[in-house]
Amino acid sequence: MRKKNQRTVELYLFPALFIVIIVLYLPIFINLYESFFSWGAMSTKHEFVGFANYIKMFKDEVFYVALKNNMIFMVTSVIFQIGISLIIANVLECKFMRRSQNFFRSIYFIPSLLMVTVVGIAFKMIVSPSIGVLNPLLELAGADASKMDLLGNAGGATYAIAAMSQWQYIGYTVILFIVALQNIPGELYEAADIDGANAVKKFFYITVPEIKDTILINTIITVTGSVREYDEVFVTTNGGPGYATETLATYLYKAGFRNDQMGYASALAFFIFIVTFIIGLAQMKGYRLDDQQ
Repeated sequence: MRKKNQRTVELYLFPALFIVIIVLYLPIFINLYESFFSWGAMSTKHEFVGFANYIKMFKDEVFYVALKNNMIFMVTSVIFQIGISLIIANVLECKFMRRSQNFFRSIYFIPSLLMVTVVGIAFKMIVSPSIGVLNPLLELAGADASKMDLLGNAGGATYAIAAMSQWQYIGYTVILFIVALQNIPGELYEAADIDGANAVKKFFYITVPEIKDTILINTIITVTGSVREYDEVFVTTNGGPGYATETLATYLYKAGFRNDQMGYASALAFFIFIVTFIIGLAQMKGYRLDDQQ
């Protein structure tokens, strides 16, 4: 009877497994295979080049610029969408904030409901040195903003886009953390109050350990999303000025669909997959090690 039930379960699981293999895993191996060839969508050439695309990638200066920008997005996102979000969620869960919590939750969450295109275009208009409102406001405040161009400055454009991204997505992780905080047993905090623990100690010794599952999930989503950063950059600067704000995803798009270097684009795509896979695996493995201690 048990064997029959096992076969029934396997029969029901097979369609879902088949779809996952076809939709997810098969394209990964096809992409890896195509990365060993030199080919383009607009040409009939399909020449085997071995690891030439990967060698070209690691010798490409733009690749390292894009990788550095992805690292900027990653570090900024972890600081704000994990660290700052957790602090905000903890403050909103305090007793003195209970009455106004719904208002602030809505304020923080509304930006995450907006389309990236809308946010990007609006941000581009706000910081524009010719038609934007940011520079005139800074001038009224006494600052010299006559030569300031956030998106036109190669040194600061990436940080400006990263700041815009945090404004949009920080509310999403705040809500997730609030839900996790509400599931922490109140008895733990009551016992901590009896022992004389202050707010900081309760945060680090009760709050953080109790919601480490949510922290892990949010970190994986945030970090892997930073590695695949595309929309915000494409809408605001399209990788400019020059290649200053290029990311791996935008560079992949240009290599494949503008320069018609599909083999090289496949190599970039596989590199992005490997990086996100290793990061996610390392975070989950580290989490399991913490559980065993």
